[in-house]
Amino acid sequence: MKKTTILAAVLALAALPAMAQTEIKVGHVGEPGSLFQKSADEFARRANAKLGDKAKVVVYGSSQLGGDKEMLQKVKLGTLDFAVPSTVMSSEVDLFGLFELPYLVRDREHMKRIEKEVFWPALAPAAEKKGYKILAVWENGFRHITNSKRPIRKPEDLQGIKLRTPEGKWRVKMFQAYGANPSPMKFSEVFVALQTGVMDGQENPFTQIYSAKFQEVQKYLSLSGHVYTPAYVVGSVRKVASYPEDVRKILEETAKETQSFVYETAAKDEKDLLDKLKAAGMEVNEVDKDAFIKASKPIYDEFGKEVAGAKELIEKAVRLGTSS
Repeated sequence: MKKTTILAAVLALAALPAMAQTEIKVGHVGEPGSLFQKSADEFARRANAKLGDKAKVVVYGSSQLGGDKEMLQKVKLGTLDFAVPSTVMSSEVDLFGLFELPYLVRDREHMKRIEKEVFWPALAPAAEKKGYKILAVWENGFRHITNSKRPIRKPEDLQGIKLRTPEGKWRVKMFQAYGANPSPMKFSEVFVALQTGVMDGQENPFTQIYSAKFQEVQKYLSLSGHVYTPAYVVGSVRKVASYPEDVRKILEETAKETQSFVYETAAKDEKDLLDKLKAAGMEVNEVDKDAFIKASKPIYDEFGKEVAGAKELIEKAVRLGTSS
């Protein structure tokens, strides 16, 4: 009887399905070939090599899990482990509007100083108060204006242009100040909006312009470089804390160490992609950056007054741009 009972128990256990490996989902809006895709895939490759059978990072790109706002909502609810948003963070956490200010970030070396002395001490804790845990700062890139109407050389050239922006209110305010008619829209909807004339133009880094094939529906590319947008590896405070300590440590360390790959890839892509956009037939022009900088002053003033603590952070970030 005893042997029969033991045998039955062994057989019952053998019949159970193997325990599924924990899947850690990472979502982003980037299309194949975008910096988002390259960054998230590299993070997954590195993390999975360290995680072994503890867990597996799986990436879902091309807005498969929704737009940026939808993914952040899923992160907050705990139904998505990580998202890689950019501009939209300023609509979730006010201080992230710092990275909506035109011509604030000069280059990646400046951004590294801002990250160390402004982002981690001030912005990351502000995100945690809203329930978001930032694992690392990556990149979306320097943004430029495309449209189907005319070259944009000065802010007044944007007068009347229907321009798609991401879902961040300070980008909208900025282009209103320049004279455009900006409207926030999900990234996944932009190509059709440009193709059908619902929108005349949009603004994005080369990596997003090229991978989303905007060159097929936009004639003019104006090298405004008006905003540098970081990207963030964002989870929820609660969900990240629930991972086993060794898994959490691997994810946090790997997300941060992937940044060097992101910056190197972004710098290389900038040159390569500009050449490809020109080859695709886009008319490329420089802009009068001094005119854009002058037209941007009201945005700095408004952001500094409206958002608590912003004025000091702006001043600190600007000072860091003059460091040797």
